[in-house]
Amino acid sequence: MRACVMRDHRLVVDEVPDPVPAFGQVLVRNRACGICGSDLHFLRHARTMVDLTAELEGSMGDMGGMGPTPIDLSRDIIMGHEFCGEVLEIGPDTVGPAPGTLVVSLPVVLSATGIHQLAYNNDFPGGFGERMLLSAPLLLEVPAGVPAETAALTEPLAVGIHAVARSGVTRGDAAVVVGCGPVGLAVIAALKMAGIELIVAADLSPARRGLAELLGATEAVDPRVEPVIEAWRRLDGRRPLAAFEAVGVPGILQQLLRDVPRSTTVTVVGVCMEPDTIQPFFGIAKELSVRFAFAYGPDEFTGALRAIAEGEVDVAPMVTGTVDLAGTPDAFEDLGRPDEHVKILVKPTG
Repeated sequence: MRACVMRDHRLVVDEVPDPVPAFGQVLVRNRACGICGSDLHFLRHARTMVDLTAELEGSMGDMGGMGPTPIDLSRDIIMGHEFCGEVLEIGPDTVGPAPGTLVVSLPVVLSATGIHQLAYNNDFPGGFGERMLLSAPLLLEVPAGVPAETAALTEPLAVGIHAVARSGVTRGDAAVVVGCGPVGLAVIAALKMAGIELIVAADLSPARRGLAELLGATEAVDPRVEPVIEAWRRLDGRRPLAAFEAVGVPGILQQLLRDVPRSTTVTVVGVCMEPDTIQPFFGIAKELSVRFAFAYGPDEFTGALRAIAEGEVDVAPMVTGTVDLAGTPDAFEDLGRPDEHVKILVKPTG
């Protein structure tokens, strides 16, 4: 099969062996797969991510298969964990959906050797290939009428749902979201689903600010013109506040700790790959809480697909471009220009 492969820290499109389903597995044809911000980080900072993950060994506990898998950067990696596929073949002695069924799944596959995450893996291909293996017990059938391109956004929406759950925000609170990339937009959508009436977003990109308002933000501001906390004070300033950092750039967390009001909970969902510095005095003096959010649970993933299928949230506007396998390397470059794109889908099989 053809796949977009990370090889020697760059992306190339090449022929690779076809995956063969074993017991408990199904073979799917990838219909659509989103390029995640984490994919961009991994291409640029793979060695750092591998080294930092190694430092976490033994301290992460049970993550239900969502934890790290050992990675050999000298070998090929086929990324892609925001996928929707069509069942082609069911493995031996396995019960699964009929061929032709559209499915999504947690980006995890089970094998005789254990549980393997599908984001960055040497042995199991992700969604940037024509085919991939999934585990039959983990499959969710895509409801009728939901296109593959929309179902592929189940995974990023689940990230937002989990971040909102981690924050502890409740009805009657207000929220500010700094950063309106895919993660920030998913947080905004999840806040809207949770019944938060006042949501103030901030981003440098006019296009992303427009999408923020489309997905549920009360107002989206350019932080160079009006800082997000000042916008919150202008619009309300009274309700308890939950703040979300969805940029992942050094200095943003420090700005929030300095600017948010007393007793605010700041939830960090943007992945910063560089050392960052904060001034603890701000948090101490105002008795702030800082939480970090990563991935999601199975129930949140299922809830994301349900919300999409039932029309509770329209994630389709997040998709600003589609490419075939050959266009994937250029799409990674394009996503580095936030004024042009938010989410690009790869359609490996057309």
